[in-house]
Amino acid sequence: MDYIGNRNRHQWLFVLILFVYFWIFLNLAYAHAKAKNNFLWSTETGKNTVYLLGSLHVLTNDSFPLSKEIQEAYSDCTKVVFETDPDRVNDPAFQAQMMAHGIYPEGQTLKGSVSEQTYRLLEKKVHAVGLPIAQFDHFKPWVCALILTAMELQRLGFDSGYGIDAHFFQRAKKDGKEIIALESAEYQLGLFTKMGKTEQESFLRQTLKDLELIDTMASEMVDAWRTGDDDKLSSIIRISFKEHPDMYRRFVAQRNVKWASQIEDLMRQDDNVLVVVGAGHLVGAESIVELLRKRGHRVVQR
Repeated sequence: MDYIGNRNRHQWLFVLILFVYFWIFLNLAYAHAKAKNNFLWSTETGKNTVYLLGSLHVLTNDSFPLSKEIQEAYSDCTKVVFETDPDRVNDPAFQAQMMAHGIYPEGQTLKGSVSEQTYRLLEKKVHAVGLPIAQFDHFKPWVCALILTAMELQRLGFDSGYGIDAHFFQRAKKDGKEIIALESAEYQLGLFTKMGKTEQESFLRQTLKDLELIDTMASEMVDAWRTGDDDKLSSIIRISFKEHPDMYRRFVAQRNVKWASQIEDLMRQDDNVLVVVGAGHLVGAESIVELLRKRGHRVVQR
C-alpha cells in the first residue's frame, strides 16, 4: 500500500496523533516484569465510581477478549471518557487542517530544513522500507517520524482498529453511552505543530534511533500492559524521556494535571464513569493516579 501518495494519508495521520506520544520515545532498559492485575484503577467517592483504564492505542488481533474486570468496568458505567473525539478527527475539514500543518509550503523541503546527517539517517531508513526519499521531502520532520512509526507497527501486526480506546469508543456509540472528550483534536494536533525546528529534528532523530529496536519494544510494551505492570511501564517512560524533559512535560505531565482536575469534576457526579487514556498517563510520580492520590482520593489497581 502506498501510504504517502494517496488520500488515505489524512485519516492515517489521525491515527498517529492518537498514539505517537506513547510509542515514540522508548528504549530497551526495562524493569523486570512482574504480574499484577489489569491496567485498570478505580476510585469510589460515595456518589459514584470512576474507573481509569490505560489504553494501548494500537494492538494486534489476538488481544481480545479483554479481561472480565475491564469488561465489567465498562458495563458498570453510563459515561465513557476519551482523550479526544475521533469523530471530530475524521471530519474532512480537520484532516485538511492537519495536512496543511504537516506539509512544507512551496519552495521549502525537508532536505533544506534538517541537517545533512539527519537527512541521511532518514534516507537510509526510508530505503530500508522500500520507499524513495523523495516521497518524504515535502513532509515536516514530525510527520516523517509518525509515518515511519506507523509503518513499522503495521509491519508487526499492530492496528489502531484493535486499540483499546477505539474498541470502547465504538462500543460506547453502539450502546448509547454518553461520550466525553478530555481535549479537542485541535489541541492534540498542536502538540506536534507547535514544536520548533530544532525540536522537530530531534524528534525525528530519536524516532529513527528507536525504530531500530521496535520489534522488542512492541512486545515489551504489550507485556507490561497485559500484566498490569505499572512499575515496568513507568521505568520505560522515565528512561525514554530522560533526554527530552520538555517533551515529557508537554505530552504527558501538563496534560495529566489538566485531566486530573477534569476527572475530579466527574467524581462529583452521580453516574459511574470509565476514563480511557493512554497507559503512559497512569504510571509514574506525575501520573493521573498519583495526582489524584495526592489530592486525597483512594485509587486502587484492579
